[in-house]
Amino acid sequence: MIGILLITHGSYGEALVQNACHVLNKRPARLNQLGVSAQDDPLDLLPLARDLLHLVDGDGGVLVLTDIFGATPANLALKLLEPGRVEGLAGVNLPMLLRALNYRDKGMPTLLTRARDGGRDGIINMLDH
Repeated sequence: MIGILLITHGSYGEALVQNACHVLNKRPARLNQLGVSAQDDPLDLLPLARDLLHLVDGDGGVLVLTDIFGATPANLALKLLEPGRVEGLAGVNLPMLLRALNYRDKGMPTLLTRARDGGRDGIINMLDH
């Protein structure tokens, strides 16, 4: 099973995890989050991020999800990436997280595609649907 680590601004990652638990009616295994506040020094958070990465690491690696590419949480996440073993996606939303949780037994290439597409496909103009 591929582990999932969210690295986001403030409490956004914790809110996503709580809502995923609500939707799935359980706390998924190998799922954790790290919230980055404005006062945090990213270099100080790197050891903690590595520890959290190891906690969720399964035999299939880890998918790191972050909110805004180029922002501090994403820059921290970039330091953890190892192609093929620790991959990352930016722009995390609840549909992306739910899709990731449902496809993490299918291997990293499939997980990356399905999670990315889930995030994108979760954006719907409700009047056109």
